[in-house]
Amino acid sequence: MRILYVSHSFPPRNRPLANIGGMQRVAADLHNALFECNASVEPVILRTSWRWTHIRTSLFLGSSLFRIAASVKRGEVDAVLYSSMVTASLAPLLQRTLRKHGVVSGAIVHGRDATLLSAPYQLLVPRIFAALDAVFPVSRATGEACFERGLAVAKLHVVPNGVSPDRFASDWSRATARTMLFERFGQPEGTVEKKPGRVLLLCSAGRQVKRKGFVWFVEHVLPQLPEDVHYWLAGEGPEAERILQTAERSGVAHRVRLLGRLSDKELEGMYRAADLFIMPNVPVPGDMEGFGVVMLEAGLCGLPTIGADLEGIADVIEDGKNGWLVRSGNAEAFCEAILEYRREPEMLEEAGRRTASHVLEHFGWRAAAEKYLRVLRTCSSRRRAVA
Repeated sequence: MRILYVSHSFPPRNRPLANIGGMQRVAADLHNALFECNASVEPVILRTSWRWTHIRTSLFLGSSLFRIAASVKRGEVDAVLYSSMVTASLAPLLQRTLRKHGVVSGAIVHGRDATLLSAPYQLLVPRIFAALDAVFPVSRATGEACFERGLAVAKLHVVPNGVSPDRFASDWSRATARTMLFERFGQPEGTVEKKPGRVLLLCSAGRQVKRKGFVWFVEHVLPQLPEDVHYWLAGEGPEAERILQTAERSGVAHRVRLLGRLSDKELEGMYRAADLFIMPNVPVPGDMEGFGVVMLEAGLCGLPTIGADLEGIADVIEDGKNGWLVRSGNAEAFCEAILEYRREPEMLEEAGRRTASHVLEHFGWRAAAEKYLRVLRTCSSRRRAVA
């Protein structure tokens, strides 16, 4: 198929840290996977830093509207695939042109790009769904959110996100990675010098916003855990100061460290150095966790996840295979899951090997890309049959 791939989520060239996140990583990895499936892909993408994305996206959508229409009219494209509902906002404007020329369209839905609490936007969402031939939620929970907003059953095709096997390819042991991490960010407070193994290191990664549950975890879970359990977080966001204030108030500030935005190498180092990945999400109206690519990245490095049984997280974690799900907001359940691994170091080591194997087996990007292509081909065949 000849596909126009439309995305506003690419970082600037040579500045990958200027715009990172789950949606951004998915957009780039899927783009590469489509090429690997021998599809003819013409990218229509915006490369911008996070700081300027909201301003530049409007200009990008305007120019993309004309560019897509021109390509369709010249007969250069069979399908348009939007990498999110943001770019899919063009679908109602292009609907007549695409159908006139036998071109189909589909959009990936990540979660918040469908549930955003904005009355004008929520009026637009059903119109976007109506204009598309296929909708690809990244999880069952995201699919349910789409149904609630008027998506027809026949258009829904859940395709979980993936992770590239070569995303993190070092062979660092946990001891080596931990030594490197502590040299870079300092020894955890209260630990014996040159004995970094005597720490149960929990980590999280992601934008520090309320739904991630970082503040809740620091306030309700970490104080119940032994002093040798430390919690380090990668990322930035509006909740960063609250995390630190809550840690201070809860008496665990010496066990919490915010690492800020990390390079891919530093992020891999954190994953390989840590013992458990923590996904303590809490429900926030209009801001759901559609999937959670960071759990796949951590798992690729042999890091099991203890996660809240909430929204898209439940599509990533399979109990006993790549971690454990516990009820969101249940501090005792989080503590028990973490302490079980702390009591059995051998179990943690085996869980790491099992996690990496599970992620590689079930979350490859090529399989996901092939499903996108298969659905778009089917839609295209139906369109031609009707014509």
